[in-house]
Amino acid sequence: MRLNVVINGENRQADDVWEGESLLYVLRERLGLPGSKNACEQGECGSCTVYLDDVPVCACLVAAGQAEGRAVRTVEGLADGDTLDPVQQSFVDAGAVQCGFCTPGLVVAAHDLLNRVPDPSDEEIREALAGNLCRCTGYEKILDAVRAAAKDGVA
Repeated sequence: MRLNVVINGENRQADDVWEGESLLYVLRERLGLPGSKNACEQGECGSCTVYLDDVPVCACLVAAGQAEGRAVRTVEGLADGDTLDPVQQSFVDAGAVQCGFCTPGLVVAAHDLLNRVPDPSDEEIREALAGNLCRCTGYEKILDAVRAAAKDGVA
């Protein structure tokens, strides 16, 4: 099938897509958007989190056919050209990026949280990021990054 989807505000097409292949595979392998990471392929780690019609989803669990005609925003789509989104920048500034594998999903989850709750409590931050696993940072720097982004009023 030909998949027609709006990705990061741009109409895109991918040909010869099997309806059941994952949106993550289409993004990474067919459309050249490697930001969302392929880790568990079971929706457990959150590293592939993207927005689908402004709702965060694990792209590994979304069949490509489900994205037909819909809007997808990836971690790449948060930046404005070469200027990082404030949430992305806060992760860099706080040292919340180590191996970088979990970072895209955490950034999208934090971005979503701050759009919904501009001044979240630590409990709200932890709850919003609960579906994202990180093996490197110990989470404190990630929490610092989200707190800093909230303090700077990025939402």
